Amino acid sequence: MLAFAGAFGMGMSKAGFSGVGLLHVVVFAFLFGARDSTGIVLPMLLVGDIYAVSTFWRHARWEYLRRMLPPALLGVFLGAVVMTRVSDAAYKPLIGWIIFVLTGMQIVRVTWPRAFGRVPHHTGFTWGMGLLAGATTMLANAAGPIMGLYALAIGLPKYELVGTNAWFFLTVNLFKLPFSARFGLIGPGTLLINLALVPAIGAGMLAGRWLIGRVPQRLFDGLLLVFAGVAAMRLILG
Repeated sequence: MLAFAGAFGMGMSKAGFSGVGLLHVVVFAFLFGARDSTGIVLPMLLVGDIYAVSTFWRHARWEYLRRMLPPALLGVFLGAVVMTRVSDAAYKPLIGWIIFVLTGMQIVRVTWPRAFGRVPHHTGFTWGMGLLAGATTMLANAAGPIMGLYALAIGLPKYELVGTNAWFFLTVNLFKLPFSARFGLIGPGTLLINLALVPAIGAGMLAGRWLIGRVPQRLFDGLLLVFAGVAAMRLILG
């Protein structure tokens, strides 16, 4: 049931409820282990990415994708290097700290959105955010808040944010596949789990599309961020 809840939240995050994006990271880290969960989650994320691209592809801003993808792909490579050097015992608190920091970033993003609108639009900022997003998505599949902060900084409207993110994550997640397969994180057993959970992703997508205009997203995201923060501390403290 927890796995279905995580997959359901994944679908909702791809439909526009960005605050749900940390839910699946926490749930699957607890169920399958911090490192192994990254390989289980990745194919399901790709299912959600394909749905998001098919729905919002017209809204993408390609100039921002061209700026962000090179540093993000380099960040994926650096994250893969870190994965080979961190022990299993240290990986769980590492994921916990990543989730904890991203939860804080998401809270700041929701509470003071104008603060990020004043961030200068320069190459150094783009490369810094791109590297961080790439490394974080490789280590924990949790780069959503980082991309949200970047979108606020450059002033992307809602639908352009969703469309740009859809193409960004589809490209980056496809790039991550060979690394996860090489590390033994994706295999026949994990793909069977993915197959069983695909209906929950679809249900989450449909629910997200239906709820996005009916539920105050700020309140909904806030409750989930509290949950993510508590769960992150649980991962850190063991």
